[in-house]
Amino acid sequence: MLIAIPVIENKGEDSIISEHFGHAPYFAFIKVNENKIEEIKIEKNPYEEHGPGMIPEYIHKNGAKVLIVRGIGARAISFFEQYGIKVIRGASGSIKEIVTSFISGHIKDMEYKVKEKFHEH
Repeated sequence: MLIAIPVIENKGEDSIISEHFGHAPYFAFIKVNENKIEEIKIEKNPYEEHGPGMIPEYIHKNGAKVLIVRGIGARAISFFEQYGIKVIRGASGSIKEIVTSFISGHIKDMEYKVKEKFHEH
């Protein structure tokens, strides 16, 4: 399974999740196999200044089936749902902490209000 997480830095499994998925400087793509992290690939966000639907298409083309975020808007969620990508909101911490929590079944989708400044686009 491939999981996508927007992150603020490129520090491997220690990279911290971004406050808002669309304005993250990087996206981490984490390959999980047999309940273990097999590979972490971190890419610069090519759509940091994005239009609606561009990031969901990018995540889909990379093969992710799950997107774990801190904050995300309802419209963006609908784009991800069209691609069959499950969105889990309200996460915090590093890639390692988040994915470990996901694998163990402890991470739950929780609404998280992003700061309004992110919705000026």
